[in-house]
Amino acid sequence: MKFRPLHDRVLVRRVEQEEKTAGGIIIPDTAQEKPMEGEIIAVGSGTHREDGTVAPLDVKAGDLVLFGKWSGTEVKINGEDLLIMKESDLLGVIEGAKKKK
Repeated sequence: MKFRPLHDRVLVRRVEQEEKTAGGIIIPDTAQEKPMEGEIIAVGSGTHREDGTVAPLDVKAGDLVLFGKWSGTEVKINGEDLLIMKESDLLGVIEGAKKKK
């Protein structure tokens, strides 16, 4: 199944956080918070302006982004847990970082 968000919405896959602290302490799954970083999977066509034109989004598929802890709506697509959120819910794009799985 293919999914394309509408208008100014984006589809985001959460990026897994490290399971160890800098000091080497392993954090159990039950104590970990949900990650606030993600990879953009798909983007909508853009925001519709009052004059009828469409303003493209600032993010694109493949961008690594930071978002708020409670942002987005969780959905399951092809058995994978993803988030749908508006572009305005994104806090910023992380540049120069290697993508994690």
